[in-house]
Amino acid sequence: MNFCQLSSNLDMGFTHKTLKNLHLISFIVLLHFVPVFPQGNNSRIDQGQLLRDGQTVVSPSRVFELGFFSPVNSRLKYVGIWYYGFQNRTVAWVANRDDPITGDSGVFSIGNNGSLIVSDGNDRVYWSSNSPSAGGNLTAILMDNGNLMLSTVQNVGVDTEAIWRSCDHPTDTYLPNQRVYSNITAEDSRRFVSWRSPNDPSKGNYSMGIDPRGSPQVVVWEEQSRRRLWRSGHWNNQIFIGIPQMRSLFLYGFNLVTTANTDIIYFVFNNQNTTLLMRFMIQWNGVVQQLTWNNQRWEVNLSLPTSDCQYYNRCGNFGICQSSLNSRSLCSCMEGFDRNSTGVCVRRTLLNCSSNGSTDGFFPRTGVKLPDFADLLADVGNSGDCVEECLRNCSCSAYAYVSGIGCLIWGDNLVDVEQFAEGGETLFIRLADADLESRKKASKTLVIALSVTGAVVLAVILLLLWRFRRNLKEGRNLCGKSKKQTSVSEVTHGVQNHVENSGQQDDEGKPYEGPSLPLYSSSVLEAATDGFANKNKLGQGGFGPVHKGILPGGQEIAVKRLSRSSGQGLVEFKNEMILIAKLQHRNLVRLLGYCIEGEERMLLYEYMPNKSLDTFLFDPIKKAELSWKIRFNIIEGIAREMTPKISDFGMARIFGGNQNEANTNRVVGTYGYMSPEYAMEGLFSVKSDVYSFGVLLLEIISGHRNNAFRSNDSTNLIRHAWKLWKEGKADELIDPTILDSCNKTEALQCIHVAMLCVQSSAVQRPTMSSVVFMLEGENTSLPQPTEVDITSLSSVEMDLIMEGREINISSNDVTITEVSGRP
Repeated sequence: MNFCQLSSNLDMGFTHKTLKNLHLISFIVLLHFVPVFPQGNNSRIDQGQLLRDGQTVVSPSRVFELGFFSPVNSRLKYVGIWYYGFQNRTVAWVANRDDPITGDSGVFSIGNNGSLIVSDGNDRVYWSSNSPSAGGNLTAILMDNGNLMLSTVQNVGVDTEAIWRSCDHPTDTYLPNQRVYSNITAEDSRRFVSWRSPNDPSKGNYSMGIDPRGSPQVVVWEEQSRRRLWRSGHWNNQIFIGIPQMRSLFLYGFNLVTTANTDIIYFVFNNQNTTLLMRFMIQWNGVVQQLTWNNQRWEVNLSLPTSDCQYYNRCGNFGICQSSLNSRSLCSCMEGFDRNSTGVCVRRTLLNCSSNGSTDGFFPRTGVKLPDFADLLADVGNSGDCVEECLRNCSCSAYAYVSGIGCLIWGDNLVDVEQFAEGGETLFIRLADADLESRKKASKTLVIALSVTGAVVLAVILLLLWRFRRNLKEGRNLCGKSKKQTSVSEVTHGVQNHVENSGQQDDEGKPYEGPSLPLYSSSVLEAATDGFANKNKLGQGGFGPVHKGILPGGQEIAVKRLSRSSGQGLVEFKNEMILIAKLQHRNLVRLLGYCIEGEERMLLYEYMPNKSLDTFLFDPIKKAELSWKIRFNIIEGIAREMTPKISDFGMARIFGGNQNEANTNRVVGTYGYMSPEYAMEGLFSVKSDVYSFGVLLLEIISGHRNNAFRSNDSTNLIRHAWKLWKEGKADELIDPTILDSCNKTEALQCIHVAMLCVQSSAVQRPTMSSVVFMLEGENTSLPQPTEVDITSLSSVEMDLIMEGREINISSNDVTITEVSGRP
């Protein structure tokens, strides 16, 4: 007879009082049958054991702990999992979050039906895992990844054989090495639900989960209304593309896995650094955070959303939100859309979609967070087919072809689009032909090609001059001999003498008949720039600021004012004036005059209203105005200009007629243009500027700045280019805004030339005259470039060089520091 049968028979023949005493006896008897939970470093609860309030289990390596806890300023009791040994308890999971226990009678155990249960002394069940098991000896084990698994004793710790896992029923925290499942067909996923308040674990107002539509992304919802609050952007197998900063944080490690049942996917963050404690969570206020444990406290590495534009669809349908400091307003309408009287962005011209085909086209909007609710066309293998698919669909309002994802198209409204300052993807917005033609006409009015070319050439030449004048710093020439101090009068006389008697020629080879350089007083220039007011400041160079000014006659000028802390002396100042004044060309900014007065040293240039190449090339919106034809003209123009000016002028005037290279004691490079041999050995030659030209070439083709580029495995554009070149994917370097309209053969040839120019070995680089021949020759057979490491520096130090850091070299060490930019 079992115990339940004995109890039933006794009930038939005893009074109520006797029954009450027998129940007490029965309870005492039961205590003999229930094993006492052992104290110590136990990580398991076996079926039949009771974990009482005050007792805990600890994971094998003492990372996590499970037991009863009370939040701050509360007497309510919950079963939870928290980090072991922390002074301030950090809870990662809660069982009975919506039904706490009052008092100290709580019990956590495996019930008779095989489910985990939280109960009290009155046998009331507050929570159950609802995971009945037919039979077998069961055990619950707390793993070192914070996961509580219920399984049979034979399969203890085997994740795939678990009957129930706490990570499948999360609260507000995601822990590394745990899986987050999602059903693609049902568009459903496990949701992380916030606490109601910092001290109340019950379900709060916000939830976080995976939306698998198109390409999976993380979404935060308001729990009651299911209204979206924030989203991460789509997963491209490296990062969530709506979080560009993922590339610079501890966020590499996410992986998307498709199971044998192709409808089920899961994300997992593989944390290889077991000593680094990390967690992701949705806070009680709906903010998603990534935190790491450092110096006995949790540090927030990422917190989203935090800015206005990160909140969902801040600017409405067909709106774009931009929170950069240069934006006058957060919200603007997409190209081809205008705001109506109610403030909604509406299409300017209706699309043309009929059985006879569509005359619509696409406007590329670069550097954006792609819209929500994308559909993935898995069978489309290239961007050209993606265009055709969108045009065939009358409901398609935009498309994007994203590396790592494929072809995405959007129907109807485009929502939640943010313009990034760095990073982002290219969205091709479908517009009527009339709207596209109006944009083309507007673009034609921008005469930028020549001024852009001139600005780039000037930048290259100024880079040369800046390098060489460092050798003259502190009153020493290239050979290291001391020189006498030069007076202001000597400099002034020297400049005028050189300019007036140099026999200089214009760009057509005729004698230059322009006026000699005038000397201006500081008071005139101060008045011209309104006292060097900030409103007239054009930029900040390594040697001082540049201001816009207007001379008394009405001529606009740009004034470069030398900073007193620059270290440049009178001789260096004289050299720069002489060299720039002698380069008179239609594509070069002309030097108009100078000022030497007391400690003031200033140069006057003609004012260029169209700004420089980087103003257009690295601007997410303006870069679309630089078509491939314009870019190729710029490339050819720079190449032709560099050939005579660098070989005939650059080396001879600085080093002397019988020298073709030089060594320096202090090497400086900026913006990632300096060659490895110059950066690390102080060795400069004509091939050093071939390297600089190659970097510039890659920037023009890709639309990315070298030292600002980041990818999963590349810290600058040059390393990224070498990686793609070796993989046979050079075409991926082409700027997406011109990919569909450019001459691909021409672009790939330019990339090939660029790779020859940025070879580590100076000997292997072509001369500039060869570069011009390669660029202009249609059937030129080009040699294959090779990436050779010519130094003993580490890859990290090489990255610093390529990114444009300052390298100080002495006989004993190498020092790397930051260098500020120059206009």
